[in-house]
Amino acid sequence: MEVAALVALTLLLGALVILVALAVVRRKEEIKEESEQAAESSAEASAAKGPTSKKQKQEKQRSRKDKPAQHSFSHPLLAASLKGHSGNVTCLDFSSNGKYLASCADDRTVRIWSTKDFLEREHKCLRANVELDHATLVRFSPDSRAFITWLSNGDAIRIFKMIKKDDGTFSFKAASEDFPQKHKAAIVNIGIAETGKFIMSASTDTTILIWDLKGEVLASINTNQMTNSYAATSPCGRFVASCGFTPDVKVWEVCFGKGGEFREVTRAFDLKGHSAGVHAFAFSNDSHRMVTVSKDGTWKLWNTNVEYKKQQDPYLLGTVPCSSSDGSRVALSPDGRVVAISDGCNVAMFDATTGNLEEELRGVHSEEITDIRFDINSRFLVCSGDKAIRVFHNAPGYRASIRDMQDMLKKAQNEAMKQRLQQQIREAQSALDTVLAAPTE
Repeated sequence: MEVAALVALTLLLGALVILVALAVVRRKEEIKEESEQAAESSAEASAAKGPTSKKQKQEKQRSRKDKPAQHSFSHPLLAASLKGHSGNVTCLDFSSNGKYLASCADDRTVRIWSTKDFLEREHKCLRANVELDHATLVRFSPDSRAFITWLSNGDAIRIFKMIKKDDGTFSFKAASEDFPQKHKAAIVNIGIAETGKFIMSASTDTTILIWDLKGEVLASINTNQMTNSYAATSPCGRFVASCGFTPDVKVWEVCFGKGGEFREVTRAFDLKGHSAGVHAFAFSNDSHRMVTVSKDGTWKLWNTNVEYKKQQDPYLLGTVPCSSSDGSRVALSPDGRVVAISDGCNVAMFDATTGNLEEELRGVHSEEITDIRFDINSRFLVCSGDKAIRVFHNAPGYRASIRDMQDMLKKAQNEAMKQRLQQQIREAQSALDTVLAAPTE
């Protein structure tokens, strides 16, 4: 009985094995047929594709490149659009010798442009890479042979040396160590004194730090303005100033001994007169004039060439209505003749003496303007706000200089002076006519 049951079980298992084997073979044949059909279908589709396949490929490529078109802008005063950065430009600075413009962007580069190329068709630049970070601020050293940057992620200052090569171009070498991290809030600006004696950094939490060139903190200033919106060093290299939530600008002198040793930071003077917080300010090249722009809807021009140690206060020279907003920047031409103010994507240019609005440049950039500066000869105004840098002829400056010389001509006593002024007026007028007649970008 047990033998019969064992035989029956063996037969049953054998039958099951045979059935499974047959099923596997049959499935393999089905898979083979399906793959052959798929191959035939694919071949037919390939034969039928032709231009349609090419079109689909082009559409796919186009979708990958479907980025917003670069902002186009034209204006009679536009001298050049500098296009080299692949990221948004955040800061600009001219070298003190007038030869170079530095720009930094979130593409991890600082670019050095030659100012003599502004009116050329080609605008070449040299690139300094910011390793493992990107710079949000850049400032030239007084000798134009180095520049400092503020690192976005590192929250520190990094110095780059510009090494001139035999062909006249530069290579760039970063210092072996960055400055130590000291600020606890977002940075608003950095600067180097024209004397080369100190570096300034300022953050939104009312702190200004004065550094030596090796990264040691010499002094810390509390501005007591609730928040700092802007800060800068003066072109003469003696002062640092700040503005913020309060309706004034505070100015300090950074004092050194005869041997060059740091002594102290002392309060110099304040610019008081606005009725609301101050967005930004700027110095003239000799630091004898300052301009401020405020939330109260005005800009003010000041005579700061005073004996503040004898308690003499700066003189208010004029108050002019203007459009401004948080983030507005202001520039005063080095000769003190023109005031430029940014408001969002727009720039307004005023005659500093009369307060007249001379030019309105609207929609200059696709995003809010981040920086605005005059070159050291007051010939150009440059601004940044997206990937491009706009360079404008300073036509209001030409007009203002012509008016100044005409006033001098009326007062001139001797004939030689009159002839010299008449010649200078003709040359300035010719330069202005050339600017206005030049084709735009």
